[in-house]
Amino acid sequence: MAKIQRAVVSVSDKTGVVEFARQLRERGVEILSTGGTARSLQEAGLDVTEVSAYTGFPEMLDGRVKTLHPKIYGGILGLRDRPDHAATMQEHGIEPIDLVAVNLYPFERTVAGAGCTVEEAVEQIDIGGPCMIRASAKNHRFVTVVVDPTDYPRVIADMDRQGGAVSRELNFELAVKAYRRTSEYDAAIAGWLTGRGPA
Repeated sequence: MAKIQRAVVSVSDKTGVVEFARQLRERGVEILSTGGTARSLQEAGLDVTEVSAYTGFPEMLDGRVKTLHPKIYGGILGLRDRPDHAATMQEHGIEPIDLVAVNLYPFERTVAGAGCTVEEAVEQIDIGGPCMIRASAKNHRFVTVVVDPTDYPRVIADMDRQGGAVSRELNFELAVKAYRRTSEYDAAIAGWLTGRGPA
């Protein structure tokens, strides 16, 4: 596995994220981030590149569109051992993204509140997060995906053991966990919306 050099960190649950990002920066990892996560990291004194600055495309539509861009998904999905992929990435100025730390909008917590409307629930349906998680898990041979803050210390410890990389075994385990989370998330959305009318 190659050394982790670039990460996307964009989380709703910010538990432990500042310390995780600090440990990544101490190991030379460039951090791309969005919205409130970027602000939290910057306020903690960390050097962070906003995704909008990296892609050259602003966040828009009240934050509904932030990470949906070829420079993000090409960086996640590109196969590092394919010369044609490498050539395409170079041609379009796409840098590899080696780690994605994302957790999702709190749909389950929102709908658990009394009187939650369909409109309120729909606004807590994450789009970019599940897309990044699924893309990263698909390319787990080259990308580490972290959906649970309790895994931050495991990733850092593995990087230290692997000279800055993350082992294929841990990447595979985290990919399975990532797919389990997106499956649970979609099931929660479908389950709650079933039987209700449109917003």
